[in-house]
Amino acid sequence: MGDGAAPVEDCELCEAARFTHWYYEDDVCWVADCEACDCPMVVWKLHGVAPDPADVDHMVARLSEAGVVRFGDGVDAFRIDRVMRQIPSHFHAHARDRAWSSRRWESRPSRYNGGVGGVRETL
Repeated sequence: MGDGAAPVEDCELCEAARFTHWYYEDDVCWVADCEACDCPMVVWKLHGVAPDPADVDHMVARLSEAGVVRFGDGVDAFRIDRVMRQIPSHFHAHARDRAWSSRRWESRPSRYNGGVGGVRETL
């Protein structure tokens, strides 16, 4: 599986703390609302930056599904952003709506509801 390694102790994405809504999880990745930007984010379960192309396709597909759940399926409802700004050492990507940069300061964050999927709840 690409250049991935076992989880790293001091990596926030490896920690995978469940504070926000989780949309999906399997043996390759998890998808949850990002604590920093309040957008769905997919995270590779291995620590590294270059997953195999098949894993990237799988992760982007799961992220796109979460984007549709969160923002709808209109042609401009959201875009996939693969720039790893705050944690460049661990593969992750975001589904961002057009208003994400302003909305994140105004909207109520989601909260973990005790499971994966289901209704997205806010604080």
